[in-house]
Amino acid sequence: MTPSTRIPVRDRLGRVIDEQIDLEHELERGQAAEPSRRSLRRTLIWLGITGVSLYLIAPSLLDTLSSWRDIDEVAPIWLLAMAALQAASLWCLWAMQRLAVHVGGWHAVATSQLAGNAIAKVAPGGGAIGAALQYRMLVQAGVEPSRAVSGLTATNLLVFTVLLALPVLAIPAIAGGGVNSGLVHATVVGAVVFTALFALGVLLLALDGPLAWIGRSAQRLRNRVRSGRTPVQGLAARLVCERDRLLATLGPRWKEALAASIGRWAFDYGSLLAALAALGSTPRPALVLLAFCTAQLLTLVPVTPGGLGFVEAGLTATLTLAGVPPGKAVLATFAYRLFTYWLPLPLGLLGVALHRRRYGGAPAVTAG
Repeated sequence: MTPSTRIPVRDRLGRVIDEQIDLEHELERGQAAEPSRRSLRRTLIWLGITGVSLYLIAPSLLDTLSSWRDIDEVAPIWLLAMAALQAASLWCLWAMQRLAVHVGGWHAVATSQLAGNAIAKVAPGGGAIGAALQYRMLVQAGVEPSRAVSGLTATNLLVFTVLLALPVLAIPAIAGGGVNSGLVHATVVGAVVFTALFALGVLLLALDGPLAWIGRSAQRLRNRVRSGRTPVQGLAARLVCERDRLLATLGPRWKEALAASIGRWAFDYGSLLAALAALGSTPRPALVLLAFCTAQLLTLVPVTPGGLGFVEAGLTATLTLAGVPPGKAVLATFAYRLFTYWLPLPLGLLGVALHRRRYGGAPAVTAG
């Protein structure tokens, strides 16, 4: 591998944390500048886009939120099952971050993740602000800044990659359709897809050949589609280089981290199945997986925090497409979002309180 192919590829998390560190240094020297007009204008534009977006999807969002009156249709045992599945999903995420950051205990990772996740769901900038808060809390807990940056970057990269690969592996199941309906078959379809995802992850992380082939194929496709632009070169080498950096961060227990990243989504998928089971729905299995993938991708829509409104509209629509009656689709969406969006908000406050109790004053976060 030549030096020219070792091009550092930083994701958004790394850039935001670097900006936060630089800003801290400027503040310490008393040289922090006032926000520029361009920054203020950009903030106002994004706030305007968010307002318009919320106005457009307000009917669907309000329809979903109004279904709280019917939550008594969901048996308490199923609500407990959803809570347990979400707790298992959180545990997987904490286990992965603990491996990546290389800390012995769970307290700092758990409390900082809860706080960062909560602020990411309400603050402009979403995940970037949440990641910056978690970084500052980990450093306050005694984690070396460089280790916190590399660990959080590796964790977010792995979780995001698994999320992007999930719809791709779900395509055969969706295309195959199937005459069977019911949550048992939806569970089987999900188990097969997540198992295949783990096998594919091991293959790509352990061997250079498959990853390089994907890089070359993507490079050829991009250069063919955008033939008028400067051709991309060395994509395969860069992918292998970034994979090696990821493995260096995760260490010899990278298979555990991979399993935890997949478990994070698998248990989340299980909580959606539990919401549907509580309502006695018998949807088409492959389309339930499509609904789940759609919901997760819609959380990445940057115009509203946590994809608020877009997730509700998209998940309700795809569940209806899967054969769930519209009324039950709305209620299932509300129950699912109750555990994945609304309940994490007070848990974030709990995380801040527990962190502050052990490590001192809670760190402030400034928008980058």
